[in-house]
Amino acid sequence: MRVRTMAPAALAATALSVSLLAAAPASAATARHQGGLHLGFIQYDSPGRDSRSNSSLNAEWVNIHNSTRSAIQLKGYKLKDNTGYTYTFGSYNIGAGKTVKVRTGQGTDASGVRYWGQGNYVWNNTDDKARLIKPSGSLQDSCSWTRSDDGTKNCH
Repeated sequence: MRVRTMAPAALAATALSVSLLAAAPASAATARHQGGLHLGFIQYDSPGRDSRSNSSLNAEWVNIHNSTRSAIQLKGYKLKDNTGYTYTFGSYNIGAGKTVKVRTGQGTDASGVRYWGQGNYVWNNTDDKARLIKPSGSLQDSCSWTRSDDGTKNCH
């Protein structure tokens, strides 16, 4: 009798273990993406008409977020698109829990904002992929979009 009584409990425990294991990869992938240094919100299609004015170029941007409890030195990190446009960070500390916005056009770098200095749009409006590359050359994070994203993408 004890074996029969234990069998349903063992089956229930096994089913629970399997369902937890099946859920683990999805939550682990989310945790990896949410944690550490990662791409945040992207405005890949500047609002209004694409006039190539500096204000229109600067309305195209990528946020990089540091969700750690420590500052991270970004010197040597790269931000790349599918066609090879590359922005390389100079010396810049992004504080714990802080975000830095990389704008496509020209401007004066300040705390929380960097300027790529481009005279052309970087991010393709129909589909593209932003990549954050470590100084070692390995991929830190990436985020892609399609036309259906309406000019913005939340990569969190």
